[in-house]
Amino acid sequence: MNEEKIQHYGDELFEAWRARRVLRPLLEREPDITIPDAYRIQQRFVARRLQAGETIIGKKIGATSKPVQDFLGVYQPDFGMLTSGMAFQEGDTIDLGTLIQPKAEAELAFVLKDDLKGPGITAMDVIRATDYVLPCFEIVDSRIADWQIKIQDTVADNASCGVYVLGKTKGDPRRLDITLAGMVLEKNGELFSTGVGAAVQGSPANAVAWLANTLGELGIPFKAGEVILSGSQSSLVPVADGDELVCTVGGLGQCRVRFSGRSAA
Repeated sequence: MNEEKIQHYGDELFEAWRARRVLRPLLEREPDITIPDAYRIQQRFVARRLQAGETIIGKKIGATSKPVQDFLGVYQPDFGMLTSGMAFQEGDTIDLGTLIQPKAEAELAFVLKDDLKGPGITAMDVIRATDYVLPCFEIVDSRIADWQIKIQDTVADNASCGVYVLGKTKGDPRRLDITLAGMVLEKNGELFSTGVGAAVQGSPANAVAWLANTLGELGIPFKAGEVILSGSQSSLVPVADGDELVCTVGGLGQCRVRFSGRSAA
């Protein structure tokens, strides 16, 4: 795909994000689009957000668990960039009016104390470089109409990033078994789903190592202080005005988030 089309689709996604509107799938309009093309479009989309005043504060891994893969029809992990405009803390209320067609997923966030640059990074390297882990919610959102996405669409759309919410309880991954720790997700006081760290590529640390190595091949490092979202341990949860979600990670603690307003789609 030539540079003119890369910029066109990246700009189109940026304008859709800013206006909170949806687009036809890119793959429908460009059947020959490749995954490398899609990442170039993502880079343009993210660059437009940075030009608008945001900064990159971390990375995310997407489509790591079977429930999410089954829902999306996407059967390989991808990645996106986290920007300063996406970050929320536990206790904040998410205004759905800032999103298009949001769905929530519960996962584990890694906050790094050291730089990491692949290739050659192992799960143990990830654990050593991690300052602490936190329970969190990612609120994924898609600029593609009705979530009719293939891997190329979600990659181009910055891995369907919306916003994310970090819990307040910090855990040491050297003391917490993040592979076997169970996760319980409740919606409005009722059980919605359960999960376990092993559902994410065998361990959340494996997923983070995969991303470090994938980005390392592109010359992109993890930096100390960055937040890395390791991938969903839950099913995707539709959210609406007044909903409250709580995820609890065994041996670690909870993350709680509330929603208000009405999404654009």
